[in-house]
Amino acid sequence: MIPEELNKLIGKTGDTAIMEVEKGAIKKYADAIDDDNLLYWDDEYARNSRYGSIIAPPGFFGWPCFWGEAGPTFSGLLDEVVKAMAKAGFGRVLDGGMEYEFLIPVRAGDTLAATPRVVNIFERETKGGKMLFSVIETSYLNQNGSLAARGRQTIIYR
Repeated sequence: MIPEELNKLIGKTGDTAIMEVEKGAIKKYADAIDDDNLLYWDDEYARNSRYGSIIAPPGFFGWPCFWGEAGPTFSGLLDEVVKAMAKAGFGRVLDGGMEYEFLIPVRAGDTLAATPRVVNIFERETKGGKMLFSVIETSYLNQNGSLAARGRQTIIYR
């Protein structure tokens, strides 16, 4: 059974991070991941594509406009959940993975609002005992209010 103080976290929303997607940063990111897709590099090629401009590789959402936190996936909300889990006796933490759903392209010049929310906390019984899982979903809305992507981060606690 999940302690009530942990169940109260479900639905809680963290602070929104504002991310600016700049063309030079897209190119640097594509270079860092060794992706030579011309949609990320070549203005003329991208302009003549169905996208009409440079777009960002999947998973690149720009840079925070201010560095109040490390970013949407390492937010104060995640820190709050980890501390609450430790207080409830689940102090061992393991990254359970990150998955993304990409809905529309992120373009050079976009400004994204990234808002994390705790969408689930659940338990599993294993041979080694009970484990808890938290799932934090981050929604990335562009400057037009369109949902560009969702990220779901799972953390495992023991």
